[in-house]
This record gives sequence, structure tokens and C-alpha cells, in this order.
Amino acid sequence: MYMHICKPVISSLLAGMALVILSPLLLTISVLLFLSTRKSPFFLQTRVGYQGKLFKIIKFKTMTDACDEHGRLLPDNQRLFALGNFLRSNSLDELPQLINILKGDMVIVGPRPWIPSQMEALPPNYCRQRYSVRPGITGMAQIHGRNGIPFCRRLCYDVLYVRRVSFLLDVSLVFRTARKVLVREGIQQCNEAFQNKLGETLLQNDLSLPSTTEATRSF
Repeated sequence: MYMHICKPVISSLLAGMALVILSPLLLTISVLLFLSTRKSPFFLQTRVGYQGKLFKIIKFKTMTDACDEHGRLLPDNQRLFALGNFLRSNSLDELPQLINILKGDMVIVGPRPWIPSQMEALPPNYCRQRYSVRPGITGMAQIHGRNGIPFCRRLCYDVLYVRRVSFLLDVSLVFRTARKVLVREGIQQCNEAFQNKLGETLLQNDLSLPSTTEATRSF
């Protein structure tokens, strides 16, 4: 009952209040981004949500659309501009996802939503478990290093969260996330192709994910 009824309602109420309280900050960031890029301050990307349903995640734009002479996007580190880097390093680029929560696409605590190609590269059993709950802004993997830990390890923490989800666990993860953001731990750039390669290797070689017992110890 908590996971499918109470949790979405609580998340929506908190997201609504946060949007009202943070509206001056959100407006300021939007204006600064528009002045910096002369384009929309928002970045939309297709992600996989609850029960495999696709949705558009909303973030503040942190990179330009600069391309090389062949029309291909430049590497992420070459497209990341100063304001975008500041937003990303302080996790402020995630704030527009409060809108995703109000729309019912996400909740506050849950596995981070992946792009479709990441899900397709992983064992179906783990994908089913991972997407049996709504994705969130933060989760167990985020307080253990975010994208600074191996892809398969993040999946392990996500599945472990699904098996242990509770109100008290969610409250604990929110407070631990706040601490991580304040001290700016675990923020690294992670190349999408590298993530996909890890998933493909895992699938092709039938490698086992780290055991939930091992992950529980570290939690």
C-alpha cells in the first residue's frame, strides 16, 4: 500500500511545496541559462519509468549542442559550460524533475530512470524488478557513490532497494542524500557508451551481480 498509493501521494505533495518554495531559484536559473545559451533552459530526454513506460525527464540544460565538422556532438566534457558545470556539481540541474513527480512519472526516492538502451542491455529479471516501482530523484545507489560506482553495482543497489522499500528507508535516504549533496560527494561524469558496454558484457558473459547480502553490509 505504501509503495503504490501513499508514496506517490506524499511525493507529489512534497514536490508541489518544493516548487512553490524554490520558484525564485528555478526562475533565476532559467533566466541565466537562457542568457548563456540563447536556447531553452530545459533538457528533455526519454527515460524508462514505472513498468517500462517511457516518459520525458526534465532537467536544466548543462551542455551545449556543439558538433564537430562532421555534425557529430562533441564529447560531454567539451560541451559542458561554466554555469552548467556549477548546476551539475551542486545537483541543481535535477530540480525540474519535481515537475515529473507532479505528473506521476517519478517519486522522490527510487531507482534513477535509465535511457532505453541501458535497460535493453541488462538481464530481463533485474529490469523487471527495477521497474516494478516508480523511478526517483534519489535512491540507494546515489548515496553509495552515484555514477562514481560501476554500472552493475548501481543495478544491485537498485534491486536491493526494491526488495526493502519502506517509509523509514525512504526518509533515511532523503537525509543521506542531502548530506551527499552538501559535501558534493560521488559526482562524476560517466560516458553513456561505457555504461552500455558494461551492461553488454554482463549479459554476454552471464556475470552475476554483487550479492544483495554484500550490498546490505555496506548500507
